Amino acid sequence: MSSIPVLSILIFLPILATVLVSFIKEEETIRKVTLIASLLEVLAALPLLWFNPEAGFQFTEKASWVEAWGLQYYLAVDGISILMIWLTVLTLPMCVLCSWTYIGKRIKEFHICLLLMTTACIGVFAAMDFVLFYVFWEAMLIPMYLLIAVWGGDDKRYASIKFFLYTLAGSALLLVVIVAFRIAGGTFEIPALMEQFYSFRFQFWCFLAMALAFAIKVPMFPFHTWLPAAHVQAPSAGSVILAAVLLKMGTYGFLRFCLPLTPEASQYFAPLMIALSVASILYGGAIALGQSDIKKLVAYSSVAHMGFVTLGIFMFNSYGTQGAILQMLNHGIVTGGLFMMIGTIYERSHSREIGKNLGLGKYLPAFVTFWGIFGLASLGFPGTNGFVGEMLVLVSAFERETMIGLVVIPGVLLSAAYMFRVSLKMIWGKPSSASPEANEGKQWKDLNKREWSYLVLPAVMVIFIGLVPGPFLRMISPSADKLITDYESRSVKPIIATLDAGDVSGGLSDARIALDMLVEPSQAAVKAEALRDRSAGTVIIALNSAATAADAQMDEGERQ
Repeated sequence: MSSIPVLSILIFLPILATVLVSFIKEEETIRKVTLIASLLEVLAALPLLWFNPEAGFQFTEKASWVEAWGLQYYLAVDGISILMIWLTVLTLPMCVLCSWTYIGKRIKEFHICLLLMTTACIGVFAAMDFVLFYVFWEAMLIPMYLLIAVWGGDDKRYASIKFFLYTLAGSALLLVVIVAFRIAGGTFEIPALMEQFYSFRFQFWCFLAMALAFAIKVPMFPFHTWLPAAHVQAPSAGSVILAAVLLKMGTYGFLRFCLPLTPEASQYFAPLMIALSVASILYGGAIALGQSDIKKLVAYSSVAHMGFVTLGIFMFNSYGTQGAILQMLNHGIVTGGLFMMIGTIYERSHSREIGKNLGLGKYLPAFVTFWGIFGLASLGFPGTNGFVGEMLVLVSAFERETMIGLVVIPGVLLSAAYMFRVSLKMIWGKPSSASPEANEGKQWKDLNKREWSYLVLPAVMVIFIGLVPGPFLRMISPSADKLITDYESRSVKPIIATLDAGDVSGGLSDARIALDMLVEPSQAAVKAEALRDRSAGTVIIALNSAATAADAQMDEGERQ
């Protein structure tokens, strides 16, 4: 399988489909061709089933792109990205099917946007060259903007511009970071950059810029305000791909770049990131509880659920990292399913208000069954995929600090409260909005075959992952464990812990200055010395000794 350019096929097949669709005039044919292309994309991804979790980066493709600048067309996947690529590939046909009758204008342009979004998203998760990653990252912005601005609701102009400006601001900072790493590391190759050591001062500023860009994309509190507007105004397919895939780019960025490239800064800013994650969980849940618009409720619930992902990332332990990656997958499945269901009910009631969609249980039994599955998964009910991911994150939180776990518990209760509230009203609320009496003698129809076709797979995955999470955890655990191992070997956590435990006056800043001087530090020797003697003076002496030894080995060019 290694000889097959699987990732390139997945990236360029939607582009070829876009070219074909652009020459077709009949709307029904456009839909069918796009659906066939999306299914071919799934077939093209089948070689990824041979992914070996223990082998690190795989399905590698590498070719010179712009040789004079050191740019390469470099693609690969590991346990962190493999599930995100599968999620992207499987989301495309569901978006096509759920838009079959929902979209009534500019059919060709709509499907072209879906195809180009798929290309950009797969490229983001597969790129191993920093500039190539940035190209795909930016390429995603235009089709998503158009999905909201052209096919959105009444306030689509406001929502699309807000989405564009927020995302563009983060992208500008990310571009500065890419240039900085090229200057400091001498390459754009992400794996090569991961192997190098950078001063704390350099990591400090790079982490701030990257964290802001990724926090906007997640989005984390208080950078979340673009998300509810974008979700509410976007068409169903736009909301599905936004929730299922685009939000994961932010958390993927934390895992792929922040922890490996800036480990010391990640440790330094961990308390802030944990606080923002907890705030996202509590704030998102509290605001969702007060919503009357079903779509806005699910949008705010995404802020809370993604807060669990970022919380797991900055726990810096195996449970947290595995839980975060699995929860990225789970959130895409569950929230994508909920947004598709909101689209199906909107086609019947022409309203997203809870009060206009009451008492559906008697008249739409299939609909409420699927809603119940996704709703229980959203609140983390045992036996569903939502339970597994959130439980791993909670375990990691209690493992790191009991107080963090205790503070997060109300967020779990809030998720149960808002999901039970909307579900109980939609299933058993009175008077029924689906009854013949409420619709001039016409009863709402239950799910049709097309709607069944795009709801069955995510519903099955909710239950399967909830009951049998082992295969997925085995797929991601080697890469997650390696990420934490590399982070711990490159961070200064043992030294900082030693300094914080003693009576230190100015020692912490001195230690950081000494660390900035190290070019090829003997980290193991320094940490061992620090741990043997809890005296701050010994730590500083050990650090400065290592710095002096490294300095003696540098020539003038390296010193500059």
